[in-house]
Amino acid sequence: MIKLNNKKGFTLIELMIVIAIIGILAAIAIPNFIAYRNKSYCSRAESDANNLASAVSDHFSIPNNVTLPAIGDATGEVKFTFSVNNTGTIGGAVDAIVITVTDGSGRCPQNYRDSQVANAATFKDGWTGLQHFKYMGH
Repeated sequence: MIKLNNKKGFTLIELMIVIAIIGILAAIAIPNFIAYRNKSYCSRAESDANNLASAVSDHFSIPNNVTLPAIGDATGEVKFTFSVNNTGTIGGAVDAIVITVTDGSGRCPQNYRDSQVANAATFKDGWTGLQHFKYMGH
């Protein structure tokens, strides 16, 4: 006589519970992944501003350099290459330099820019305008 009591495998309820758990984990992980990816676009602009500030600092370490430099000037003032599509400017005065880097991707999230607002009165670095990160040193 053959016994047919060999019950191997998963029940439908067990499979549905596993799928539900995977769905919950995905619902939590995917928005965080998107936020981290978008924040990396902001980080590129911030990094460019900080690197440009270092290049300007190097420029002023030479005693003969007493005026604001131009970016990428052929005379050798500040040679700098921006990340991806970012662009930037150096402005202000020698004792209050403002470096503006524009996020060329346009994908930096608004909530991140709102939480990192620049303040010219206190020289707090951060975002101003649409997609501009400002580094304000003195």
